[in-house]
Amino acid sequence: MERDKIGSRDRILAAATKEFLEYGFKDASLRRIASSVGMTVSALYKHFSNKEDIFSAIVEPTYREFLELYAREETAQFANIEKYGAEKIFDSSKDSEFVVNYVYDNIDAFKLIVCKSAGTRYENFVHEIASREEETTLRYIKLARKHSNGIKARINKRELHLLVSVNAEAVFETIRHDFSRKDAIHYARTLDEFFTAAWKKYFGFT
Repeated sequence: MERDKIGSRDRILAAATKEFLEYGFKDASLRRIASSVGMTVSALYKHFSNKEDIFSAIVEPTYREFLELYAREETAQFANIEKYGAEKIFDSSKDSEFVVNYVYDNIDAFKLIVCKSAGTRYENFVHEIASREEETTLRYIKLARKHSNGIKARINKRELHLLVSVNAEAVFETIRHDFSRKDAIHYARTLDEFFTAAWKKYFGFT
């Protein structure tokens, strides 16, 4: 019986993924989802409490794992600042490529989060990532200034907010423009090269 319940849940999530990808969260129909798996809407409610509950069941595992990966990468980079100095972390920066690889390993979930989530708690995902990146950058600046080779430039926090937001938005544009994985990786490498040079200039390293 439990296996049947799990099987039904999996079929619902597969059908819902297709529905959300085609129509977006707001215009997706529980009736169409239920019909595609051969059940009634009332039967659907035995598995999920509402439409957003279904959407969340699809994207939440990827969303959570991405944040955990981000946190681990952040910790590693701060350790490298302590070990090698503030400027050295730019020498082999592959932040955009790292993100894009993960995104394309989980492309349907990210298409839903980035492009189809209006009306859910995920609709501000890119803004949330930008805000987190801004906090990380401010911590980086504070730590870098403790080093003899640290940041010398004067940082305008309003400008920094906009620059970090542009950087974060740029990383996820491949999803909105439906890039292939190959093209997205090429773009990510271009982004890393472009923004690495720009950030080094901004922080006064060049």
